Amino acid sequence: MRPRTTPAAPATERAGHINDVAGLKVGHCTLAERPTGCTVVLCEDGAVCGVDVRGGAPGTRETDLLKSENTVERVHAVLLTGGSAFGLDAAGGVMRWLEDHGHGLNVGPARVPIVPAAVLFDLWVGDPRIRPDAAAGHAACAAASADAPAEGNAGAGAGATVGKLFGIERAMRGGIGSASVRVGAITVGALVAVNAMGDVIGDDGRVIAGARTPDGRALAGATRALLAGAGPARLMAGMATTIGVVATDAALTKAQANKLASLAHHGLSRAVDPLTLHDGDTLFALATGRAGVPGELTTLGAMAAAAVARAVRRAVRAADGLSAPPLPSARDLGPAAP
Repeated sequence: MRPRTTPAAPATERAGHINDVAGLKVGHCTLAERPTGCTVVLCEDGAVCGVDVRGGAPGTRETDLLKSENTVERVHAVLLTGGSAFGLDAAGGVMRWLEDHGHGLNVGPARVPIVPAAVLFDLWVGDPRIRPDAAAGHAACAAASADAPAEGNAGAGAGATVGKLFGIERAMRGGIGSASVRVGAITVGALVAVNAMGDVIGDDGRVIAGARTPDGRALAGATRALLAGAGPARLMAGMATTIGVVATDAALTKAQANKLASLAHHGLSRAVDPLTLHDGDTLFALATGRAGVPGELTTLGAMAAAAVARAVRRAVRAADGLSAPPLPSARDLGPAAP
């Protein structure tokens, strides 16, 4: 007779963050005038960088530079920002801060900081004329540290929303979250600003935050409602973008970093349901090489997907409700049935 065994309890989410990867700093700038802001991941000594842009309406900067066949190998920061395409102005402030501190690609007469960026759409929360600019990007760099970054409605997550399939009036507050996974000598961390069209779901399939019922008092379960015949609201391209950075201290080539960014998207499919063509999801991958060992992509990809899924869930669990427009947080409503 086989001995009876007790099923293992579900693993709890590790209390980690992207700065568990040595060589990185994270800084937020959250504007006081309305819920929006930007977040910078600084790698001042340079890091190999890749990207995978999958959404139907992305807003990005310097992503062509990251193609494996192109010559620039290292970047000095990655910017995540609100403000839709206007928010790309914040990258200029990041460049200025890096230049002032002597960081950048040496091109002879100058050093040129390389700063890829991605934006999310948050213009319907408050006055849309207020958005991150170069001063905000500079302030985010000045605030950067190696400490655990603030989560919830900070920086690029300040104006983020989730569950918009049936209109912004039935949506909830999104945010920014971070997590990390360690296997042996290697760490993979993630930082994700969650502004999804769909719901954020837990490991058990329950909705943590997302589309609400018409009375606004409960979680509707977006996919369940769609499959029951409840058509979505009239949607516009670019209404939602979940953007983020995964990072590792393993040594990677640029081609490997691009593949890691691709594998990290599996974390979005685990934690966001449904993913839609109206999202503009973009994930960057950074490799600092500080662990001193090469990365193995099968393991790194699994680690990245796990870290991204955890970061997405932490983002909405840390969010606060907003009164105008009325956007409750995950803490304001209990989880939905699976």
